[in-house]
Amino acid sequence: MTGMAGVLCVGIAAYDMVFGIEAIPDRAGKVRATRFAEGGGGCAGNAAAAIARLGGRAVYAGRFGADAIAERILEDLGREGVEPRHVAKVAGGKSSISAIMVDAGGERLIVNFRDPDLPECLDILPEALAPDLDAVLADTRWIGAAAPALRLAAQAGRPGILDAEPPLGALDAALQAASHVVFSAIGLADLTGTADPVAGLAIARSRLPGWLAVTDGAAGTFVAGADGPQRVPSLPVDAVDTLGAGDVWHGAFALRLAEGAGEIEAVGFANVAAALKCRVFGGKAGAPDRAAVEAALGELPPA
Repeated sequence: MTGMAGVLCVGIAAYDMVFGIEAIPDRAGKVRATRFAEGGGGCAGNAAAAIARLGGRAVYAGRFGADAIAERILEDLGREGVEPRHVAKVAGGKSSISAIMVDAGGERLIVNFRDPDLPECLDILPEALAPDLDAVLADTRWIGAAAPALRLAAQAGRPGILDAEPPLGALDAALQAASHVVFSAIGLADLTGTADPVAGLAIARSRLPGWLAVTDGAAGTFVAGADGPQRVPSLPVDAVDTLGAGDVWHGAFALRLAEGAGEIEAVGFANVAAALKCRVFGGKAGAPDRAAVEAALGELPPA
């Protein structure tokens, strides 16, 4: 473990049941699945697993119900090499679980349950970032924890990355505290009111102090700059399953920042990791290892 860069991943870990189907239905009825996978999921959980597979130290912080689903999730994280160092299990609470349909083109429909009555449990967060950790990655699914976690990174002089998924209305403190905010396309649209990533980044840049980018699937990643957005291309793939690709992206990006890489280099690395994930069915089951990403980096098209 010595010498590995470490990332504290703060947010949701869920249990996913993934069904492969021909097409996502548009009406009530019965659909037969041709493939099935199950295991740990969730934004922070998937990102932590991706970090561990890529050779980093992944520490997880999150809250669960005191139930069998929590035990499955935590066992899965342990198998991935993730350290669940800051965890609350709430008596009477229910852990997060998802049913996910993935169609023949790799697109997905997610039905996720998150217990609205789980307390914030902010007391499980550390008072300071541990010395073996070099960055913090927070999602928007544990709303109360995002800003405090990102402030830990700022106090330690480390990168604090926000995985900016909607809804973002209650997360202004986290958006302001993050050194790096990476939006999904729908996250940026939710904040700015425009679906145009270039226009959206310009609006966000006028409101937020940190480094900003937006991931846009096969179109690549747009990075805000003083002279306008820069596009970092993605690796072309025939997508089998896009589930978890954004989470893998954030994990890979956070790890490279933790290792001391510059942002554009980290974006290219994350683009490749997310694309490789899309080649495999089963959510984070497709998260690649370090050797696979480094071997594919040379295949990135020019900007």
